[in-house]
Amino acid sequence: MTTLAQGLQQYQAIVDKAMARFPERPHMTEKRICTPLDIQGADYMEKNGFPGQYPFTRGVQPTMYRSRLWTMRAYAGFATAEETNARYKYLLQAGQTGLSVAMDLPTQIGLDSDAELSHGEVGKVGVAIDSLADMERLFEGIPLDKVSTSMTINGPAAVLLAMYVAVAEKQGVRPEVLRGTIQNDILKEYIARGTYIFPPRPSMRLITDTFAYCSRNIPKWNTISVGAYHIREAGASPIQEIAFAFANAMAYIDAAIKAGQKVDDFAPGISWIFTAGLDFFSEVAKFRAARRLWARIMKERYGATVPKAMMLRVHVHTAGSVLTAQQPLNNVARITWQAMSAVLGGIQSMACCAYDEALSLPTEESATLALRTQQMLAYESGISNTIDPLAGSYYVESLTDQIEKEAMEYLDKIDKMGGAVAAIEQGYMQKEMALHAYEDQKNVETGRRTVIGVNKYQDDKPVTTNEVLKADLGVGERQIARTNSLKEKRDNAAVRASLDRLREACQGTDNLMPYLIDAVKTYATLGEICGVMREIFGEYHQDGSTLFEDANTAGKEIA
Repeated sequence: MTTLAQGLQQYQAIVDKAMARFPERPHMTEKRICTPLDIQGADYMEKNGFPGQYPFTRGVQPTMYRSRLWTMRAYAGFATAEETNARYKYLLQAGQTGLSVAMDLPTQIGLDSDAELSHGEVGKVGVAIDSLADMERLFEGIPLDKVSTSMTINGPAAVLLAMYVAVAEKQGVRPEVLRGTIQNDILKEYIARGTYIFPPRPSMRLITDTFAYCSRNIPKWNTISVGAYHIREAGASPIQEIAFAFANAMAYIDAAIKAGQKVDDFAPGISWIFTAGLDFFSEVAKFRAARRLWARIMKERYGATVPKAMMLRVHVHTAGSVLTAQQPLNNVARITWQAMSAVLGGIQSMACCAYDEALSLPTEESATLALRTQQMLAYESGISNTIDPLAGSYYVESLTDQIEKEAMEYLDKIDKMGGAVAAIEQGYMQKEMALHAYEDQKNVETGRRTVIGVNKYQDDKPVTTNEVLKADLGVGERQIARTNSLKEKRDNAAVRASLDRLREACQGTDNLMPYLIDAVKTYATLGEICGVMREIFGEYHQDGSTLFEDANTAGKEIA
C-alpha cells in the first residue's frame, strides 16, 4: 500500500514531467497542494473545537447563521442630516438590519461646519453633525430601541455617543436597551487615517471613560470597534492587519486595567472591523486565525474567564481600496467574493462597498445592489446553512495556522518595543505598512499581480460619471446658517455652564461621559465641546508635537 509520503513523491515526479510541456503561470507563491502532512499533529479540540466554544475558531455562536444571519449594514452618510435620514429609511425598507453612519471630515476632527478648516468639506464624505439638533434630525422616525447603529467616529467618539444617548432619551428609549458601536479607536488614527484631535494620553482617557460608563449604563453597546480595516486599507498585509490591530487593542486593555477596570467587565464591549480582501482563501483563514489568537491572548495574557470577553466579534467592510474606476461594473464581482469570504469566515455583521465607490459616494441604486449582494448570499447561495464549511480543508487549516503564527511573531516584536504606543512613536507599524503597500503597488505596475481592466484586459472606453452621486456645494452654507440659528435660539447661559463643568472635569480625574451628555443636552456644538478639550488636552500634530489653545477657544466665545 502506498504511503502518503510515497504518493507525494510520485505526484511530484508527474508534476515535473508535466511542467516541461505545461509550465505553471508565473508568480505563484502559494503551495501547489496541501495534504494531511501540512496539519499533522494538530489537536482538533485545541485548534478548532466547536462553534460558540473556546477557542472560537469555528465561530462565536453555537448555531451561527442557522439561527440568526449576520447584521447587514450599508455605510451611509452625506450632506445634511435630513438627506441621510431619508437614505437610512430607504435602506431599512430595502431590508437593511442595522445602520452604519458615515460622518463628514469636519465632524471626524471635532470641528463645526463654520470653522475655517471645514470650508469645502461639509457633508462631502459623510453627514455633518454640529449639534444634538443634527443628531435628532438624523434619527427622526427611526426607533433607536429597534435598530443597531454603528458610528464611524474616533477622536470625538465620546461626544457623538453622548448625542446618541440624548436622542434616545428624547425618544423615551432607556440607555440599557441601546445597541450599537462607536469606532473609538484612536491609535489606528495615528498610523492609518489621521483623524486624530488630542494627543495619545488624553485620547486614551476618553476611550477608557467610555469603557467604564457603558459597562455600567449601556451594557449592550460596543464601546470600541478596533480598526483592523483601516490599517489594511492603508497598505498593510492581512497578517499586519491582525497583528497591528491586536497590539492597539491590547494597549486599550492595559490602559483600562491600569485605570482599575476588570477585564471581564469591559472586554465584552470590544468589537472589531476587519476588511475582506481579494485573496479568497486567505481571507477565510484570516478570520479563523484571528478568532483563535484573540481568544488565547484574552485567556492566557489577561485572565479573562467570561466567554464574551474572549470572543472576537467582527464587523466586515469589503475592501474599498481594491475597487477600480476602470470598468467599474467589474467591482460587482469583486465585492461578491469578498463578501462570500467574510461569511465563510464567520463574521457577525457586514457592509459591502458599492461598485461605484472608486468614482463617488454611492448612488441609491448602487447602495441597494450592495445590500442585495448580502441578501442573495444569505438566502440564495446556501453558504450560510452549514457552520464553518471550509474547516478540515488541508489548505484552509494550514493557512489558518500559518497566519496565526506570523501574526503572533509581529506581536512579540511589538511587545519587545514596549507595546503599541511605543511602536507607533518609533514609526515601526507605519514603516511596515508603507513597505507592504509599496511592494503591492510595484507588483501591479510590473504585472506580478493582475488587476482586470487596469493592467490586463483593458479597454478604451472612457470612465463615465453621468450616473454618480454629485455633492451639493450649497450644503455647507445651509449647515452653517442652521448652526448659527441654533446658537442664537438656545440657552447660552446653560451652554456656558455645561462647558465650564466639562473644562473642570477635564482638569481632574472624573469620568467625562456624564459631563459630555450634560453639554450636548444644552445644544453645545461639537466644535465648542472639542474646543474645551483642545484647550485642556492640547491638539496633536503629525510630528508628535502638541499645540495648546489660547484663551480664544470656541468654548469661551459663546455670546
